[in-house]
Amino acid sequence: MSDTALPAAPLAEHRFPCDNCGSDLRFDPANRRLVCNHCGNTQPIEDESATAGGLRELDFEAAIASQLPATEIEETRTVTCPNCGARTEVNTDVHAAECPFCATAVVTDTGAHRQIKPRGLLPFALEEAQARKAMSDWLGSLWFAPNGLKDYARKGRSMDGVYVPYWTFDADTKSSYTGQRGDDYYETRTVMRNGKRQTQKVRKTRWRRASGRVARFFDDVLVLASRSLPKKYTDGLEPWDLSELAPYNPEYLAGFRAEGYQVELQEGFTQARAYMDRMILRDVKYDIGGDRQRVDNVQTQVDAVTFKHILLPVWLAAYKYRGESYRFVVNGRTGRVQGERPYSKVKIAIAVVLGLIVAGIAGYFYAMNQ
Repeated sequence: MSDTALPAAPLAEHRFPCDNCGSDLRFDPANRRLVCNHCGNTQPIEDESATAGGLRELDFEAAIASQLPATEIEETRTVTCPNCGARTEVNTDVHAAECPFCATAVVTDTGAHRQIKPRGLLPFALEEAQARKAMSDWLGSLWFAPNGLKDYARKGRSMDGVYVPYWTFDADTKSSYTGQRGDDYYETRTVMRNGKRQTQKVRKTRWRRASGRVARFFDDVLVLASRSLPKKYTDGLEPWDLSELAPYNPEYLAGFRAEGYQVELQEGFTQARAYMDRMILRDVKYDIGGDRQRVDNVQTQVDAVTFKHILLPVWLAAYKYRGESYRFVVNGRTGRVQGERPYSKVKIAIAVVLGLIVAGIAGYFYAMNQ
């Protein structure tokens, strides 16, 4: 689905002025309120009771056919990083920024991007100081990380709180299969070993044809809709407590940045379908039973496909240290950390030398005791 096929919508700005002094408010993860850093005034998040149950699914086929209601589309001003391709939202008065994903300086354009509006999000639960501590503790646990990077990370610039886009998919599946079930049995054989007769058991498998049907309803299959971070990092941040998703409210974005999705809906479903197929294959093997299984064919009917666009909170740190870029991501809910693992050649060399010394001492004492 191309962006050009989407109907126009008003430009969205995620800025909220303080009732007291007019400065910008930001969302406070600790108290789940909007707070003004200038005067200390706080304001509650708009009452969510009116949107309770608002995380309804959207029809996948209608979206692919560009038949979603205009109310499900939003327009935001974004900037695309020339280095990593990240597409992040910016306010209309911002003309230069630094990419939170790779620390590359970028100049904003004035273009607007139309996208399917998020249906829900997980609000940040960790403050920046908590995320920084989690990252520092993680770096400290890496034996061969350069000490300079650890110090630089602790004293470096602030981290960026970014809402990363994801798709979730629901689907009802029914699958028919053909294959073979293998049941193991053992035969006893007599063999000669070292001039002596010995018996041994040899495993055999008896195969017979199998066929049947399995069904599974998939709920909230999660697919990363960003290309800005390696998937291995974002996968490492799981699990996410999706049961705590809140209806989308721009007030949660106050003081944070949001990334626009780069993986389009159709491609997202292709990835979700690959996951579904793996789970269905596991179900088929379980249904076949026996000790071993051979699956010859699986035919799956997929119905009632629905989806949501959601935002998940991530603290990002992108450091350039001695000419190299290092990226770290922290789950904004749990504090789980993933990132580039730097190595110190000096520490590795010292470890190798110490290892050789220990091996030499052990070898000496072993030789003395022979």
